[in-house]
Amino acid sequence: MVPKKILFCTDFSGNSLHARSYAVDFAKAFDASLFILHVVNSSRLGYPAFEAGVPFDLQSVLLNIEESVQTAFDQIKAEHKDELKEIATTSRVGVPAAEITLFAEENVIDLIVMGTHGWTGFRHLILGSTAENVVRTARCPVLTVKSSQSDNKE
Repeated sequence: MVPKKILFCTDFSGNSLHARSYAVDFAKAFDASLFILHVVNSSRLGYPAFEAGVPFDLQSVLLNIEESVQTAFDQIKAEHKDELKEIATTSRVGVPAAEITLFAEENVIDLIVMGTHGWTGFRHLILGSTAENVVRTARCPVLTVKSSQSDNKE
């Protein structure tokens, strides 16, 4: 199967830069559309569910985050606009693994590319692994790109 829609998931860390290289190279090689997704982890904001509405002070925090994310998306688009046929960007708020798999299903993604921090032991136990959850739940292939050894300090 040749992927025509590739989803690159980013948290804008150094590790995601490494994964972005793979996503861009695959998109070029297969003449595929590149979708870029950033998920703001709602549990880290202290509001895991938004059924009751978003408090006003959190709205301003989310607005600042969204502005930063949009700036980063614009930079990525500018860097790769001449080499890729299509780049679409989206940001969401929620549980990252769930939002990634939902986005992939909604957009009929053929391949997900994402970085993994390669954490082990206590750090992995406490923080979990978004990449691991996506690999288990996604309906399409997932390419995980491990960060360099210097980034993996526990």
